[in-house]
Amino acid sequence: MRRLTLLAALALAASAGACAPKPIVARDPVPAPAPGLGYACDSRPTVLNAFYSTCTPVQRERDVVIHSKG
Repeated sequence: MRRLTLLAALALAASAGACAPKPIVARDPVPAPAPGLGYACDSRPTVLNAFYSTCTPVQRERDVVIHSKG
């Protein structure tokens, strides 16, 4: 009897979770930064293995490509 009620409870829980009224879609609320923008971050430890971080946006230097004839 106990096993039967457990199976019935599991079946009801599975059927209720299978039909969600609205699907959950994960979206990032913060858009990605521009290609020329980077961040310089500074982190300091605090108590209980936690960290305090501050980040400031900075412009990235352009990549330099050197071509040579070989």
